Amino acid sequence: MPDKIGFQGNCQTTAMGIMPHKDVGQALELCLSLDIPYWPQLPNFSYYEDMYAQISEHFPGVSIDTKGEKVNFSFSQFEQQLEDYSARMDNPATYELSEDYSAVYHKFLALNLAGYSAIRGQVTGPVSFGFRVVDENSKPIIYRDDVRDLLFDFIKGKVNVQYDQLVKKNPNAFVWFDEPGLGWVFSGMSGYNDVEAKKDYHNFLDGIKGPKALHLCANVNLPYLLSMGIDILSFDAFQIMVMPKGYAQAVADFMKDGGIIAWGIVPTDSTSLDQQSPDSVVKLLLNYWTVVADNADISIEQIARQSLLAPARCCLKNTGDVGSKSDQSKPAPKITDKTIEEDLVSRAFACLTSVSDILKKMFNI
Repeated sequence: MPDKIGFQGNCQTTAMGIMPHKDVGQALELCLSLDIPYWPQLPNFSYYEDMYAQISEHFPGVSIDTKGEKVNFSFSQFEQQLEDYSARMDNPATYELSEDYSAVYHKFLALNLAGYSAIRGQVTGPVSFGFRVVDENSKPIIYRDDVRDLLFDFIKGKVNVQYDQLVKKNPNAFVWFDEPGLGWVFSGMSGYNDVEAKKDYHNFLDGIKGPKALHLCANVNLPYLLSMGIDILSFDAFQIMVMPKGYAQAVADFMKDGGIIAWGIVPTDSTSLDQQSPDSVVKLLLNYWTVVADNADISIEQIARQSLLAPARCCLKNTGDVGSKSDQSKPAPKITDKTIEEDLVSRAFACLTSVSDILKKMFNI
């Protein structure tokens, strides 16, 4: 059912948005080399491109500490700014991404992107932002009923404005929500659980334009994620190593309903990548698909047609940590040699392209 999304997966390549580069041109060139290109987020270029800082632009109560590399939230400021924000809620400019918060986005929009099968953008999801950003009492704002509803509506506006801009460049545009926080909702330490998250997400998705796409590279519960009401799921598939038989039916049902899964199958840590080759990655992925096909009513060929391929995760450290007060109070660790990280991305992308080529030939797609 490709009409549900507008294109088929066909083992095409894409990747998550965060990249370690400081050179805007180099980062964009790499992104454009994939089958489904995207605009990169470059937190080493500017802290405003940090995934939590970037999405916060124009959210009431937020201030950015670039020196301390932290997104601050003040509830008193939130209350003071709420009236002004409410007056601007229906103005698309409230949700637009400015050049101060992304050095690449507007360069991406200036390109001719019509020749690609699809293009992609991304935003930090409301659950992750809500866990990561805390108020004056170190309480994650996702726990605050007086903030949470507005947060979901705010990010919905961010998604829809970005989609409206991207779809002018390519009719098969989509925006995915980067949601490491959905790996935290099952924790006994969380004051916001999986049931609440699913309910809020269903309401959130009701107002989203275009294909509804979710990305998660933290702890993965596939049946839960596939039941969120999304059309596209991207996840770190390399980390699971063995596909649980209990996941097979959920994967099959999702794909038979027209959904696409982006398998993050190429590792992006140097130790794992050094131990892999395109052939070994293909073997691992085919093992996953075989488990699904053997335990549910779907063929491996259909799985391949409705699959995208991606690196397992980005190459930055600590970008997705949520939920812990100690983590929230500290900036992400510095990368000591960014050229190593950039080289790692290039190697992972090269491996990814080879894996895609092998599978496209194997399944004649």
